[in-house]
Amino acid sequence: MASINKNLVKYVNNAASAINDFDCTVIVGEKYEESLYPDFVQSCLSAVKQMKQCDASDDVQVCLVSDGEPRLVIWSSTGPLNRDYDDVRRYKDAALKGIKRALKGGKKKPLLVVDNAARSEEYNDAVLVSLLGAFEAIYVPIEVREALPNKSTKIELIGISSLKFKSEAEANKMIHEAVGIEHGRIITRDIGGSDPERMAAERVEEYLRSMFNGTSIKMSVVAGHQNFQKDYPLFAAVDRCADAVHRHQGRIIYLEYTGEGEVKDTHMFVGKGVTYDTGGADIKAGGHMAGMHRDKCGAATVGGIFGMLEKLRPTGVKVVGRLAMVRNSCGADAYVSDEIITSAAGVRVRVGNTDAEGRMAMSDPLHHTKLQALNEVNPHLYTIATLTGHAVLAMGEAYSIVMDNGPARTVKFAQRMQGIGHQLSDPFEISTLRREDYDFIVGRNEYEDVIQCNNKPSTGTCRGHQFPAAFMIRASGLDKHGLDSEQPLKYSHLDIAGSSGPYPGIPTAAPLISFAKMMNAF
Repeated sequence: MASINKNLVKYVNNAASAINDFDCTVIVGEKYEESLYPDFVQSCLSAVKQMKQCDASDDVQVCLVSDGEPRLVIWSSTGPLNRDYDDVRRYKDAALKGIKRALKGGKKKPLLVVDNAARSEEYNDAVLVSLLGAFEAIYVPIEVREALPNKSTKIELIGISSLKFKSEAEANKMIHEAVGIEHGRIITRDIGGSDPERMAAERVEEYLRSMFNGTSIKMSVVAGHQNFQKDYPLFAAVDRCADAVHRHQGRIIYLEYTGEGEVKDTHMFVGKGVTYDTGGADIKAGGHMAGMHRDKCGAATVGGIFGMLEKLRPTGVKVVGRLAMVRNSCGADAYVSDEIITSAAGVRVRVGNTDAEGRMAMSDPLHHTKLQALNEVNPHLYTIATLTGHAVLAMGEAYSIVMDNGPARTVKFAQRMQGIGHQLSDPFEISTLRREDYDFIVGRNEYEDVIQCNNKPSTGTCRGHQFPAAFMIRASGLDKHGLDSEQPLKYSHLDIAGSSGPYPGIPTAAPLISFAKMMNAF
């Protein structure tokens, strides 16, 4: 399932016969009130309330309803929705659990029914969020799809029904949007979640070419260590050791989308794509290397954004992406702490810790993106990265962190993204760049302009997820385009170390949904 086929998703209206196409019914809601659900599930609701032949598993209630033949009914409660800390994620969680329970029972054609309770605006997208939760449950990793073709799909059909829809056209529009978003999320999960050989830099290039050849997405690639040394010297330092192994050689992948109509906004992304992070010469010891194939989830999200763009085709926007795909290997040619390397922007950088490779790998692509932005319409630059353990320590495992430079702060971008994410089960926390973050990365003596990192892990450093953004701003030359500049550029850094998903587990593809909404893709 390189993409979710829209023919796998069917809208079910309020006709009683519609249920016959499905082998089970998954009902998601807060209450049993019949008025909140289509007529054809009323017998199911009655059975759930009576709790005959039911069991409870992971807060999911399972019943058998006999209507000619026994039918599996799964009631997956959202739980209360009116407390200060409740939000639409309860719908996603309930749909995810309900569909997983159906799959556990061997069902291949689940019908998802979502309530239509009248609540505040923050639940307006509850049905879309529920369907996306269901899609998350049916995702099959690319390694499984390729190695075991007979297990490449978990379902044959999935239905969606809710009294929220006023017409079939409205329902089909939402299905189209959900399928487009999920196409991008599958790309993100495939790249981000796959092992370091399956999605080494060269194979990420091959994968994306197979996705985007012949589409609206333009793609080009920078390869070859000499090219990196010339135009991307900080990236080249990280790539240096890996370059000795052909299959581990780095790539900088350029993607571009231009929607129909006059371009009013340009969104420009740089994604961290560290295919495996050993820590380099500052090697990760004590078992901390496990899971480091997920250090490419930032670049994976950028790739997924373009998959979403190709399917949903928003108008009036231009979108540019650079995926910094590199392996942080350890060996005789590894870059080391104390090296001084001049960035593409002419900034002399002292390496403080080779396990801070992500900010190195992104700074030069960010510089080139900055140069391009000076000729674009209303540009906004973004870096997306699983950058620091401090992000998880500070905000937890469910939240993306967004922080703005001065020009981005004037348009309240972080607050806008937080509001969007809150409605779409894609939550953000906001951090602020302060003078201490810029002071932290100032060179310690006349040898260097900036220092890339201290010698402690981010989790042991005050403001450990903020100062890396200040470093990238300085190393890329973006500090010349702040509020005091004649050419200010909006820039936001997103640290998704917490929100990208657990290991072991499936990547979440955060914050792709919020960017889709922000770019008016749906």
